[in-house]
Amino acid sequence: MPKKFLLPAVFLWLALSGISPAQTIQRLAHQSPDGAGICFLLTDATVLCQGNAESDFYKLTPDNTGSYVNGTWTKSASLPAGYVPDAFASAVLADGRVVITGGEYLNGAFTLTNLGAIYDPKTNTWANLPPPASWTYIGDSPSIVLPNGTYMVGNKLTKSMAILNPKTLKWTVQPGTGKSDFDAEEGWTLLPDGSVLTMDVKNAPNSERYVSSTKKWTTAGSTVVDLHSPSPFGCIRYGPNGSLCYYPPGEIGPAILRPDGTVFATGSYTSSGSGAGHTAIYDTTSKTWTVGPDFPNGDNAGDSFAALLPNGDVLVEGIFSSYLWDGVSFTQTLSTPGSLMMLPTGQVLVGGTEVYNPAGTYQAGWAPTITSVTTSVTRGSTYKISGTQFNGLSQAAAFGDEFETSTNYPLVRITNTGTGHVFYAKTHNHSTMAVATGSALVSTNFDVPATMETGTSTLEVVANGIPSAPVSVTVN
Repeated sequence: MPKKFLLPAVFLWLALSGISPAQTIQRLAHQSPDGAGICFLLTDATVLCQGNAESDFYKLTPDNTGSYVNGTWTKSASLPAGYVPDAFASAVLADGRVVITGGEYLNGAFTLTNLGAIYDPKTNTWANLPPPASWTYIGDSPSIVLPNGTYMVGNKLTKSMAILNPKTLKWTVQPGTGKSDFDAEEGWTLLPDGSVLTMDVKNAPNSERYVSSTKKWTTAGSTVVDLHSPSPFGCIRYGPNGSLCYYPPGEIGPAILRPDGTVFATGSYTSSGSGAGHTAIYDTTSKTWTVGPDFPNGDNAGDSFAALLPNGDVLVEGIFSSYLWDGVSFTQTLSTPGSLMMLPTGQVLVGGTEVYNPAGTYQAGWAPTITSVTTSVTRGSTYKISGTQFNGLSQAAAFGDEFETSTNYPLVRITNTGTGHVFYAKTHNHSTMAVATGSALVSTNFDVPATMETGTSTLEVVANGIPSAPVSVTVN
């Protein structure tokens, strides 16, 4: 419902009790010319951000040391004429393109638009993406890239979903068999078994799982505590001459899969416009829910961002502040608001304006491993690389419903040994978009930049800010 952003995020470093001195925040040396709202990590490690005018996009490129703080912005292509959305479904696809679907607002008006667009970084162009058949409205809907690389979006006003084949750009509509309630205001979390978890908003505290092989939803049990907020809105008019009514069911917070196999699910306010949000933890092994602590300071995470840090903590945005969840308790950290997105450096891009440097580090077993890659590569050529856990242990990003900015795909980073300069090779056609794939062999393809430096180098695969052990390669 009416969003608390997108505004230029102005973050302040707060000297709050309980904050670790190892955590710091740095303002980007250069700011996007038109602000930066929602950002997407492209598979060449550049960052594509929607300008605050909402039709224009700008791209942040790290400097030759790999620093995003000292990176530079360039103008990117704008959305197709007439499509100026806010609060939309979105994803980075396995082929490296970016898809945007729907929008709660179009040109600043509450519309629940069914327009869409797809961005090709090779040509720096956006193209119109027609909606699924018979879908007159989409709006701010949940979406996700399934393990097989297809893109699934929910119908905000019904129980149905539509699945996009990225190769043909054709939609297949599914009726939402077994779904308990409509998809409005829900978020979707990809689990290690390939299923999709959601916490109902209209039918809270129920939760559900979607299984691709059966094309059905099934109950995932009660979250025990109610994670959704009561809606302060009645009928919100939309459609031709405002002839239709949408009755929003309330809001919910983001839900993040952690390396230990639990999903940390956060709640919105508990009374009329205020009240501490509840939390709940889903164990993906036992498939059971337990109650987590309420947010401190009467805060909550309704319609907010969260990101999984490399150390396994969850950085979640509240209304008044941000918090770290370490699996046991909350620690207050940054002020808000702003989008959160993991960078390959292990930092978090905050609101497109600053970089958060988290404390701690990852466990060795969480890192990708490289099992097969050529030891000699040529600039301008494409190669295959294989190994394990290339997609990380989580999508590493979540929102209450729309604004999906997941980073569960491999990046390839090549560092010249002599100069120390960092280059990213565009990855594409990943063998899977699953998370927490364990010992399963996975792969991707990477394009060696035509302009990179030659000579002895090291190559790493990075997923959600966690790098593999480097291997030696020669760049010709």
